[in-house]
Amino acid sequence: MLRGMPALVLLLPKTSYRADDLRAAAERAGAEVLIASDRCHVLAEQWPGAIPLEFAKPGEAAAALAQAVRARAPVAVLGVDEETAVIAAQASALLGLPHNPIEAVQATRNKALARELLFRAGVPVPWFEVVPRDLAGAPREALCLRVPYPCVVKPLVLSGSRGVIRADDPPALRSALARVAALLRSPQVAVRRDPALAQLLVEEFLPGPEIALEGLLTAGEVRLLAIFDKPDPLDGPFFEETLYVTPSRHPVDLQSSAVGAVQDAVRALGLREGPLHAELRLTPRGPRVLEVAARSIGGLCGRVLRFGVGIALEDLIVRHALAASASGAVAPLPPREAAAAGVMMLPIRHGGILREVRGLEAARAVAGVTDVVITAHNDEELVPLPEGGSYLGFAFARGETPAQVEAALRQAEAKLEVRVSRKLDVARSG
Repeated sequence: MLRGMPALVLLLPKTSYRADDLRAAAERAGAEVLIASDRCHVLAEQWPGAIPLEFAKPGEAAAALAQAVRARAPVAVLGVDEETAVIAAQASALLGLPHNPIEAVQATRNKALARELLFRAGVPVPWFEVVPRDLAGAPREALCLRVPYPCVVKPLVLSGSRGVIRADDPPALRSALARVAALLRSPQVAVRRDPALAQLLVEEFLPGPEIALEGLLTAGEVRLLAIFDKPDPLDGPFFEETLYVTPSRHPVDLQSSAVGAVQDAVRALGLREGPLHAELRLTPRGPRVLEVAARSIGGLCGRVLRFGVGIALEDLIVRHALAASASGAVAPLPPREAAAAGVMMLPIRHGGILREVRGLEAARAVAGVTDVVITAHNDEELVPLPEGGSYLGFAFARGETPAQVEAALRQAEAKLEVRVSRKLDVARSG
């Protein structure tokens, strides 16, 4: 490490899209980048010198990371999702670096813990109940009789609306409970070995449009970066997120109420520092916080945000982490660019083996579209929600108004032709 150069540790899961963006931001900030990942089999090729960790065991991973980097004198540790945010907080505590309280970060990745803390603090939450994953017989039938309909079944620890299903009556609730339980028992999910996979959250469905809030926390105070509208209705039976558009078109006073609700949730959870991503429903009774995460927006969605003169979201996050470690000084946030902007998380409409995505050039040529990135690979199996946990890719647009951005993104998706083949066809052809 060069003398005087701060070292920043990035925790990057093997499923992360954001490695390149975060590394570039750290380098622009003049920091040496130390990478730790669970991507052991390709570490040597893609990230020479990276530290292999087993993210499924967060306590052990944090201890191993702290031991591995202590001599390099890092000034900050950053995670990019709920799982790595916990490890980052634990490792930072061991290294004596600024961090969110570990219990607070653990609560943000467990929907039951978060709901309970918000409820105790008087923050409005929907009716909810935590039940065993394999609930059956008389206990299941009693649950079906007492829940308010419509309701929603959720895993406690999965993200991206994976395993989230709406039920409008007892038969639908029985079906949803069985389907989510099967997902949590599947090898792809069970490998996480998380005790929280043994339970489910059943809660009241809240009507109204959804928004997402992006912010930075400093000493427990929310500093707003952006509010995203989600123009597509998220009413179920599944809850695949597609469009994010900013600035919000909702009334200013409603947006202010949403920020206030997130601030109340942050205090109830005990979060203090770093990036923040929150999801809310704008119900007839006011904004209701669905989730608060101690991380920034997922996937490649952060690329839609620009601040000041071409400053990326990752730049703000890295600079905040380095400044908090150096002096605790709070630098003013540059304003978000004046243009409207948006991203479409390209949904997986049909499952199967991806063969080809046609129409990319036509989609990129739509007025206002700045890029279309396909992150799925040919010969990869595409799995739709609620079992799936990824997207086909991302489309980005900018324009004078949110309406123009939304229209451009919808036109871009319409240009794409996704060709898939059934797994059965592949087996027969072999």
